[in-house]
Amino acid sequence: MKTKSFRPLTSQEIEQLQLLGNRAEDWSLVQVDNTLDVNLIRNNVFMGRVSLGAMAQGYVHDGDLHLPEGLYNSMLANAVVSDHCAVHNVHMLSGYTVGDHCLLFNVDEITATVPAVENDYPWIEPMNENGGRRILPFSGMTIGDAYLWAKYRDHANMVQHLESMTRRLLATPEGCYGHIGSHAIIKNTRTLHNVAVLSDEETPTRIEDCVVLADGVVGYGCTCEYGCIAMRFVLGEHVHLEFGVRLNDTVVGDNSTIARCEVGNNIIFPAHEQHHNNSFLIASLVMGQSNLAAGCTVGSNHNGRTADNEIVAGRGFWPGLCTSLKHSSSFASYCLLAKGAYPAELSITLPFALVNNNASKHCLEVMPAYWWMYNMYALNRNITKFAKRDKRKKKAQHIVFTPFAPDTAEEIINGRMLLKYWTEQAYLKFDKDKEHVEVLAYGMEKGKRPVRVLKAAQGYQAYEDMLIYYAMNTLTDNGEHSTLPESSLAEGEREREWANLGGQLVPQKELDKLISQIESGEIDSWQQVHDRYNQWWDEYPALCRRHAYQVLCYLGECHSIDDAQWRKLLQRYDTIRQYVADQVRITRQKDEENLFRRMTYRNEAEMKAVLD
Repeated sequence: MKTKSFRPLTSQEIEQLQLLGNRAEDWSLVQVDNTLDVNLIRNNVFMGRVSLGAMAQGYVHDGDLHLPEGLYNSMLANAVVSDHCAVHNVHMLSGYTVGDHCLLFNVDEITATVPAVENDYPWIEPMNENGGRRILPFSGMTIGDAYLWAKYRDHANMVQHLESMTRRLLATPEGCYGHIGSHAIIKNTRTLHNVAVLSDEETPTRIEDCVVLADGVVGYGCTCEYGCIAMRFVLGEHVHLEFGVRLNDTVVGDNSTIARCEVGNNIIFPAHEQHHNNSFLIASLVMGQSNLAAGCTVGSNHNGRTADNEIVAGRGFWPGLCTSLKHSSSFASYCLLAKGAYPAELSITLPFALVNNNASKHCLEVMPAYWWMYNMYALNRNITKFAKRDKRKKKAQHIVFTPFAPDTAEEIINGRMLLKYWTEQAYLKFDKDKEHVEVLAYGMEKGKRPVRVLKAAQGYQAYEDMLIYYAMNTLTDNGEHSTLPESSLAEGEREREWANLGGQLVPQKELDKLISQIESGEIDSWQQVHDRYNQWWDEYPALCRRHAYQVLCYLGECHSIDDAQWRKLLQRYDTIRQYVADQVRITRQKDEENLFRRMTYRNEAEMKAVLD
């Protein structure tokens, strides 16, 4: 936030201000801009040091609401109001610096306090309810920052350095809680206490209609409205909290919408949707592009004697209606859970799978590659919809949107190995009755009931097609520039471990190197950490290309790809792309031809007018 100079009031200005209904504990502590128009300051109370920026005979607009610039019927204590703001009916504005062109209207309380002792800072306790992953929020914290701090707790030296870096930042105007960025709209609301509001002309932030916020950071372009309550939180960029959501000790990723529900003690990566009264998300790490359906209770059922369990879900997590899960559970990327009360802890290691609690047969059923085989329209839509919905301007948090990326490719490779092993074990067990082989999985559910793998052979083949689709799409730019890639891409070992750092994919060894540099003091500020994130983002396309090439080498059991192999891969890729196009059409057509879906429309023309 910019700094500017202020001057003391003249005795004549003080007299005019008093005639206009203003009062001050000490007028010598009230400073103003040189262009002060005292007629725009009416019926206010000033306590402590107050600084007022430029004001003119104009209006600040918010839709149909037009409020004149200036201060009216408000109380200010140790506050700064910058240029061309409209502050009306704010019962207490204390400890804050308000940016230019802000509109503050009908607010009960906006207060910030400097901690008397260091431990008074508002810590967040995400992912675990016992506080063992606590982090200290600061203005400018990304989702990746929160994940790094909360996840790698075994690196005690790094954790200590991150806290020191944060405390230094909190001591600056840029990192503290008591500021509101320019062009922010805060109106008809209750309380903001120790909340940093990031906002500017390009990405204004809105807080309105009976909102209560305490001890947190509201990111650029966010909207908090209609009775939402949030305490101890960080919101990324372009996040919507609305319709009475109750949120605490949670970091919410960019481009997410949360409404009506209860959310506590989580780290949620970008593009999360949850907006049903009866959904519940507690003590979880949800790694983005996720959706929680109505009645879904993730984290409500503890199996331990203390509240110290967690749920970890990879990208694309989608638990269906009325799904209930037990702590502790983990899910590979793009797991779709059918409706049901899952009775035990789960460890679903097959990505893009459909998981079903078959209570009638007393078993758990898992279908690998379900999205690819039966839900291609939705999967293909995910490839583009998250990028299209990305309304951010700052983009401090880097995000990989596509479902097909190095992290999911490695999960698929692992899934193929598991399917092969489980199938071999099944054929050994059913040696005399090979027509009725039942593939059973091990280690995916706690307990003694069987875990049946449905369509294991089809899933295995689908996984191979998915790997080729990912690799060829990466190397050919979706079919364009399809010349044989350079053989130098084969050099080195394939990166098998990738960290999802708040939506940004990073080789695990690079993240480990960053942690070591923080521990040694070589990297000693959050700005340096963010610079490293930016460096990784610049390097990611080349790393992804190398990884894709090496995945093809893995499938072909070769060190490098020659011209003949490349031509075969291009033919295979064309076939797979045609399959994708056909399945997108077929899966969408199933909806369009569903008689029960069509029966609510008078005719096809009405249906197309509504749905197209």
